[in-house]
Amino acid sequence: MTQFNHNKGWRKEKSSNSLNEVFASIHIPKDGNFNKKLLAYLGPGLLVAVGYMDPGNWATDIAGGAQFGYALLSVVLLSNIFAIILQHLSVKLGVVAERDLAQACKDHFHPVVNFILWIFCEIAIAACDLAEVIGSAIALNLLFGIPLSIGVVITIIDVFIILFLQSRGFRYIESIVGGLIFVIFMAFFYEILLSRPDIFPLLEGLIPHKEIITNPSMLYIAVGILGATVMPHNLYLHSSIVQTRNYPRTIEGKKEALKFASIDSSLSLMLAFLINASILIIAAATFHTTGYKDVADINDAYKLLTPLLGTTLASIFFGIALLAAGQNSTLTGTLAGQIVMEGFLDIKLKPWIRRLITRTIAIIPALIISIMYGERGTADLLVFSQVILSMQLSFAVVPLVMFTNSKSKMGEFANKMWLKILAIFISIIIISLNLYLLKETFF
Repeated sequence: MTQFNHNKGWRKEKSSNSLNEVFASIHIPKDGNFNKKLLAYLGPGLLVAVGYMDPGNWATDIAGGAQFGYALLSVVLLSNIFAIILQHLSVKLGVVAERDLAQACKDHFHPVVNFILWIFCEIAIAACDLAEVIGSAIALNLLFGIPLSIGVVITIIDVFIILFLQSRGFRYIESIVGGLIFVIFMAFFYEILLSRPDIFPLLEGLIPHKEIITNPSMLYIAVGILGATVMPHNLYLHSSIVQTRNYPRTIEGKKEALKFASIDSSLSLMLAFLINASILIIAAATFHTTGYKDVADINDAYKLLTPLLGTTLASIFFGIALLAAGQNSTLTGTLAGQIVMEGFLDIKLKPWIRRLITRTIAIIPALIISIMYGERGTADLLVFSQVILSMQLSFAVVPLVMFTNSKSKMGEFANKMWLKILAIFISIIIISLNLYLLKETFF
């Protein structure tokens, strides 16, 4: 077995392992068959997939389906392909360099640049948390009639749920997330059966159309879908949690880990694609075809599903899926926050303090807006949180592509030429589309 020097090409040795309390804590069978090994690696991909189906995605998918039918399905598919490639690069950085993206940035960039990157990243995590707070509060309001402001405060409880899960071990977190994703999937499977979409227009929607570029309002929503799909904090998260597996830290061991972790990531993100596509398909089949083309937020969708599909279960399942999505995203947001703070600053806070800080930052604007402006205000805040995430995305994608392209940092694991070109191409598209989204939003 050839040992791989994960410090080669980096300026200094890392001060500690990423998420040290769970580093290499999950056993990988040395002599197991393919299925046993894959089962041991399954988990981190599900945690990452959660970020691709959080409440922030729902608004853009609903608006896209209601306004333009199935036409933007191709954008959801393209976004998912981008996500699969970027998360593969994130896995590669974590497995090969044994650094998460925050630790890698800290090693490579000037302290001033790192401080700026950390601030941007914290803003993005707070924005993501804001989307989860609002999503959960809206779900509680729709399902149980709890006022939005009280629902926002109730979301603090998840701090203690996460603490309990973390104390039980990392597999518990992965199992809970997997269970909640299953709830979301089954809820939307039921909704698809009820809405009975047209199969041929649906399949046609998976092929990109010129109109997506030429129609400004369609392009705006398309960019929103892309911005809401690829999550910056997921790139930090995945590069860390992939290291929870106790694989041999040799060239052969890393090759095997990279193979299985990439399968886990790709399968999980295809599941996220099915859920995101389902939201758009339901909106297209239910709202677009019945003339409700101006439905653009979660509240309107929830209220219209019952009369249009003829059963109250349609709205109830929609609300349950939203609550599960909101709660799921808080789990991964907490971990990402811990990884970013420890990686950039070498500051180790107790998880409950870290969680409380992030949640407080998200709760204050959500509480003020929900009290002053109610439903409409929280819907606008949800969209605004996605714009903030879009702004941060480039600052995570560019360093990730730089590091994994580097032969000196990654050795024989550096991206092959075709992957280098593809990664740079995706980076340029993401930066260009996000600049366009910002221009349209603010000007």
